[in-house]
Amino acid sequence: MDAISFIHEQVTKETNLPAFRAGDTVVVDYRITEGDKSRIQQFRGDVIQIKGEGLTKTFTVRKMSNGVGVERIFPLSSPAIDGLTIVKHGKVRRSRLFYLRDRVGKKARIKERRTK
Repeated sequence: MDAISFIHEQVTKETNLPAFRAGDTVVVDYRITEGDKSRIQQFRGDVIQIKGEGLTKTFTVRKMSNGVGVERIFPLSSPAIDGLTIVKHGKVRRSRLFYLRDRVGKKARIKERRTK
């Protein structure tokens, strides 16, 4: 075991976030601090990638806002993430969904994965 993986193992805390994959539609409850006030903002969109491991694990969520694509990268081990709910599971065949950036309208839809 090298030094970096040892430190990651010691520092990593258990997260109470559900297991999700690329293609899933999620709602991220993110705590925003403005001055001395704090509020929770929801960011709803499709997970287009998950990368990294341990403390450096991040996921990117993409949503359409007034016809403009907005992407946000969230660190998975961030204390600012208050909660994460999965709206639907997407049926995709790859782990990086960057092709969605070029698609508009019905072509940009992700089919729902049915679970039994």
